[in-house]
Amino acid sequence: MTETTTGRPGRPRSERAEKAIIEATLDLLAAESGVAGVSIEAVAARAGVGKTTIYRRWPNKEALIVGALAAAKTPLSEPAGVSVRADLLTIARSMGTERAHRHARCFWNVVGSAEKHPELYARYYHDVISPRREVLRRVLEKGVERGELRPGLDLDVAIALLVGSLAHKAPQDRFPEGFAEAVVDTLLDGMANTTRNT
Repeated sequence: MTETTTGRPGRPRSERAEKAIIEATLDLLAAESGVAGVSIEAVAARAGVGKTTIYRRWPNKEALIVGALAAAKTPLSEPAGVSVRADLLTIARSMGTERAHRHARCFWNVVGSAEKHPELYARYYHDVISPRREVLRRVLEKGVERGELRPGLDLDVAIALLVGSLAHKAPQDRFPEGFAEAVVDTLLDGMANTTRNT
């Protein structure tokens, strides 16, 4: 009998094992000990699987953590493209909602350990964060092309300002009502193409 075979209805055994491994990894990563508290042994014990089951999917602890984070943090959807303000609001609200989830604590623990685990953070940034920032970049590029944002806008600075505004508080701190709108409108005041329609 292979690992993907099961004698009863439900998800295949391999899929159930993978979900259990991911959940165990995120639970450990979100805990106070953060990255230091995650080990293949600890994850295997919490997930109820053997270490070999984990190693068949992820070669080491760093790959396991990034894989779990990638599974938990869904890619940003491409906004509808109605306007740069509407698109940025869609993204900002989505990012604000994520703060209430366990992933926010995991993110802070990974960022906080970047100095001790630079390769882990670099891989996390490349695999999880960078694709999400590319969605923002495309929104801003379209805004410049449509004349909504000023020509020559530094997109990297604009992205840093938006993301930083939404990530500067600890996960348990909730944003006040209308915060996403205030952030987007304040940024647009500085990025708008003031020569448009003049």
